[in-house]
Amino acid sequence: MAIDYAVIVVYLAGMLAMGWWGMRRARSKSEFLVAGRRLGPAMYSGTMAAIVLGGASTIGGVGLGYQYGLSGAWMVFTIGLGLLALSVFFSARIARLKVYTVSEMLDLRYGGGRAGIISGVVMWAYTLMLAVTSTIAYATIFDVLFDMNRAVAIVLGGSIVVAYSTLGGMWSITLTDMVQFVVKTIGVLLLLLPIAVVKAGGFSEMKAQLPTEYFDPLGIGGETIFTYVLIYTFGMLIGQDIWQRVFTARSDSTAKWGGTVAGTYCLAYALAGAVIGTAAKVLYPKLGSPDDAFATIVKDELPVGVRGLVLAAALAAVMSTSSGALIACATVANNDIWSRLRGLGKAPAGNADDHDEVKGNRLFILIMGLAVICTAIAIDNVVEALTVAYNLLVGGLLVPVLGGLVWKRGTVYGALASVVAGGLAVVVLMATYGILANEPVYYGLLASLAAYVVVSLATPATDAAVLTAWRERLAGRSPERASEPVAAPQ
Repeated sequence: MAIDYAVIVVYLAGMLAMGWWGMRRARSKSEFLVAGRRLGPAMYSGTMAAIVLGGASTIGGVGLGYQYGLSGAWMVFTIGLGLLALSVFFSARIARLKVYTVSEMLDLRYGGGRAGIISGVVMWAYTLMLAVTSTIAYATIFDVLFDMNRAVAIVLGGSIVVAYSTLGGMWSITLTDMVQFVVKTIGVLLLLLPIAVVKAGGFSEMKAQLPTEYFDPLGIGGETIFTYVLIYTFGMLIGQDIWQRVFTARSDSTAKWGGTVAGTYCLAYALAGAVIGTAAKVLYPKLGSPDDAFATIVKDELPVGVRGLVLAAALAAVMSTSSGALIACATVANNDIWSRLRGLGKAPAGNADDHDEVKGNRLFILIMGLAVICTAIAIDNVVEALTVAYNLLVGGLLVPVLGGLVWKRGTVYGALASVVAGGLAVVVLMATYGILANEPVYYGLLASLAAYVVVSLATPATDAAVLTAWRERLAGRSPERASEPVAAPQ
């Protein structure tokens, strides 16, 4: 195991070194939060794929393959479909807005700051829980490597991510994500996938050993697939962690085509995880938990050195999602909640010193990082935490965000009603039916849609000046500034 340990230690040291190097580039708010909005196609594609394919997609995707066979690919597959839809239909418009958060987009579209702070609280809860679930996954990886105590593993992995994210912001995260993308590609697609299939005796032996439903593309069930589409495909369209990466693209075409490449990569990654899990079912038919499949096949079947690289790939998957969610959480907490509560939400960016802006955002990453680590230690169930995050996001924000992009009759009051109705419905129904039930997101989304349409039609249309400013920004003809919406008439 000494070689495996060395691979992991070198990898972790490299992440910290890139954080230090990124600190030298992050001199302004734009550099720190969105990498100066100047990533090219190659780096944009790699980092976008890195953030959406985290521990749940890697360890969880293999676990679903172990439990359901090839149809276990659907969870990660719907993530890829969401990224493709975002890239093809919305990313160019989103990139032209030149904002930092989803809530700033809502302010620009609907006028004033009334929708922003409520949506900011919902988005903050989502990004916090997303960062927590990614951080919890460190316990699984370090347990395989070092037989480490759960809390110590979370503190170790979380501290490294907090350190490089705090130092260099999005520049550090971009550099580390690009390395993590390469490591994941080599470790999972080029090494673990073929080795797992060979060890299981090839596809013919896998088919002979397992029930036929393991090779049914719809074996996981139509209702489950539909729920995955609602939660993950739609979640990809509106998540702050995803939008903040769109904001890093240097052009409309980079956002569109770079995101399309990343989404296509996700589809291949989904199938790879399911195949690895299916192979693990042949090799270890009686594991206590499907989520143990990844760690077990890596620990028992891979040679020394390769094992360290594949575990580094799993670590890369966790770190890329964790760091992306962390900077998104801190950005929302600072820009959409704290600044508004202090009465600074409408101040133009030019009035604030760039150095002070970076210091403030760096402090919020540190504070949110500590909160994420403490919460991760206190929570045991990763699936429940992730479900809460996506239920709140989709139930509370999908309708007002997409409605603002495609329906000009939507109003600020409709958006507010939609966020409140959808969010409350999700919370009440999770308490009633259980966190893992499908009903909360189904009925929460319907409540959000009904409130948005009814209240928008029952209230005065959005002021023409607000819509004109919105169309100018969408067309890319308005200069970048902080959230500075045209005020709606009172």
